[in-house]
Amino acid sequence: MTNPKPTSLCERLHAVARYIREHAEDALPLESLAARAALSPAHFQRTFKQQFGLSPKQYQDGHRMQRLREALKSGESVTDAIATAGYSSTSRLYGETARGLGMPPATYRAGGRGEAIYYAARPTQEGLLLMAATVHGVCFAEFGADEPSLIRQLHQEFPNATCYPATAEETALQGWIEALEEHLQGSGPVPDLPLDLRGTAFQLKVWQFLRSLEPGARVTYTEVAVAIGAPRAVRAAASACGANRIAILVPCHRVLRGDGSLGGYRWGLPLKRRLLDRETALRTAQ
Repeated sequence: MTNPKPTSLCERLHAVARYIREHAEDALPLESLAARAALSPAHFQRTFKQQFGLSPKQYQDGHRMQRLREALKSGESVTDAIATAGYSSTSRLYGETARGLGMPPATYRAGGRGEAIYYAARPTQEGLLLMAATVHGVCFAEFGADEPSLIRQLHQEFPNATCYPATAEETALQGWIEALEEHLQGSGPVPDLPLDLRGTAFQLKVWQFLRSLEPGARVTYTEVAVAIGAPRAVRAAASACGANRIAILVPCHRVLRGDGSLGGYRWGLPLKRRLLDRETALRTAQ
């Protein structure tokens, strides 16, 4: 007995998302995906992003990138891994999707060896913050008790990269920290900074969805799981929030338990409460 065809819009969107996951290595034109959902391309693009927090292409790129990661980690050559993930050429990968790795594939396979990361630490309204960035954007923003322990944590996160303290000439990184500090002091919005996000396809979907939320918004872990098309993966969504290494800029503090309680937070519940209160106050003042 065959399964009935999905009828509701939500069911059709989830069916297309499943198709994308299963055929991530294939060329999937927007028109053909929209036809599967019985929608016009423009309507499909809009409703898919509303449902999953990502465009169809971003959704496919995430799963294709995950296949590339898995192939590289399993020991495949870069050329074979690129073919496994369905990239038509190395130029296509390097030019478009390598930004999902945050580094060239060969460097990722080597654990980030040869990559340069610059960092700076400074006291903020909420304690000592160490921010680090690659050429792609912020890859690390953590609060901690002291600079040496934060630097050790940075090295643990990126063991094969070379980490350099930022000099006065690294004005971009210093400016990014200052913009975040202004927000923490209640005098500015959350800065929209370039990020170098690194994680599994699932984690990236969670983090991208959270970044799409308006300041002051609050969602539950269940709502996050539903929004990214994995309604049963509530615990995995919570774990993705816990794995986030970029405080505030990836706003996992906006996620609460189903009963409205704060749940967990990597940097402590008092900070989570203050961040939520600050965003609420800024939104009210607008």
